[in-house]
Amino acid sequence: MSDIVRIDPSFFPLTAERWPDLEALFGPRGACGGCWCMVWRLPHRVWEAGKAGANREAFHALVAADHQPGVLAYHGERAVGWCAIAPRSEYPSLARSRILKPVDDQPVWSVSCLFVARAYRRHGLSAALLTAAVEFAAERGATIVEGYPVEPRSPDQPPPFVWTGVASAYLQAGFTEVARNSPTRPIMRRMMC
Repeated sequence: MSDIVRIDPSFFPLTAERWPDLEALFGPRGACGGCWCMVWRLPHRVWEAGKAGANREAFHALVAADHQPGVLAYHGERAVGWCAIAPRSEYPSLARSRILKPVDDQPVWSVSCLFVARAYRRHGLSAALLTAAVEFAAERGATIVEGYPVEPRSPDQPPPFVWTGVASAYLQAGFTEVARNSPTRPIMRRMMC
């Protein structure tokens, strides 16, 4: 008997009403070590200190203010995936990255996190979630969506090290590489025009 999960996912913006679904998906550790998708939104020292709970509260405050910082993927009633996406300007720590520095002065939306529940990984959900995130951004005026995936050095790369997704999923979702400042970190874009 195969343990492959086959789904026809549905996608919805993260709203205050859907916050409990995100909490259930992320679990008590906030998907990865208390991050709660705040690593690029906060100065490193503040983010590091917030792992005990402040990051969760800060992210919840964004959602409660109807900010809609990304898209949830559902299998039936259960959230099974998440993609954080927002204008790059909302990620000040990303602006200071040597490896992920801006390619040009074009206004882009950035995919900052891609998280899929363990049982749903390696079955194409990441590419579908990226496509839904691109549509979400386009509906809000984005003309370029940018992502910062990892090209794993090994097929067994632990999930905490690929929290921005893998390059193959971006390629499946129609992204192309536009820059590379590190052997394992391409900068990929999908253009809407």
